[in-house]
Amino acid sequence: MSAETPGPSDTSRTSAAAPAPEAGGPEPVLYERRGPVAHVTLNRPRYRNAQNSAMTYALDDAFYRAAEDDEVKVVVLAGAGEHFCAGHDIGTPGRDAHLPFERRAGLWWDHSDKAGAESRFARESEVYLGMCRRWRELPKPVVASVHGACVAGGLMLAWICDLIVASDDAFFADPVVRMGIPGVEYFAHPWVMPPRVAKEFLFTGDRMGALRAYEVGMVNRVVPRAELASHTAALALRIAEMPRLGLALTKRAVNQAEDLQGLHTGMDSVFGLHHLAHAHNAETAKDSLGGMDVAAMKNAAGQKSAG
Repeated sequence: MSAETPGPSDTSRTSAAAPAPEAGGPEPVLYERRGPVAHVTLNRPRYRNAQNSAMTYALDDAFYRAAEDDEVKVVVLAGAGEHFCAGHDIGTPGRDAHLPFERRAGLWWDHSDKAGAESRFARESEVYLGMCRRWRELPKPVVASVHGACVAGGLMLAWICDLIVASDDAFFADPVVRMGIPGVEYFAHPWVMPPRVAKEFLFTGDRMGALRAYEVGMVNRVVPRAELASHTAALALRIAEMPRLGLALTKRAVNQAEDLQGLHTGMDSVFGLHHLAHAHNAETAKDSLGGMDVAAMKNAAGQKSAG
């Protein structure tokens, strides 16, 4: 990590340390501090910011960096290019699910030299459920700045944030039921939206537009695309005026209330169902994803929208 420039603002755009970025490619996550706000940017725009392991661990580095910096009071999470995040990487040249990485979110063993459910459960316990749970507990407010696609794994990144500001062209979707899988690994659906809305969202796999997401309470604000960055930055600066400990304790209080409403144990339960679906697919279909690749998922979606 590069050293911070002393003073109230660090505007030099630097990359968060990440293991094994794609050869010859940009760093998968960018980090910039502007006064009391750390701006963290997903940076695989060529692939709609699809999350490979290198991006996941670079994002972990960025959140740790923000947590450790006493000058940072609020974090903004955004995506470079035309989309916030189109999900987990299931088919780019930088897909690295088979590679070993230093484990940080739990004590599960290395997945890369294992087979079957033993490998997949260990990896996803670490990079999906484990990482997201840890990021949700970052004791500083995190504001998601969402534009374009926020799909499947992209939802997980938005949902770990405390507030979501969406541009009017943003859309949300979790289409993995088409794979025979009951939603993404960080299964927050019935907590971020009403249960019947969550069922429709999952059963159809249709896109939910930003205004509909606002109506059901999943999104805090919807703004024109051209105003997204400035509006989010202004909101972050307003929050940063509050005492640091007050923000941390308030965040913890609300998170604890969600957990008392079953969020944590519910996720554990659905994570098991998620892996049952993977195992069933591996036995009955082409692969653990039910034979669905990126092209098949796009064709099945048919560009439908739920509003």
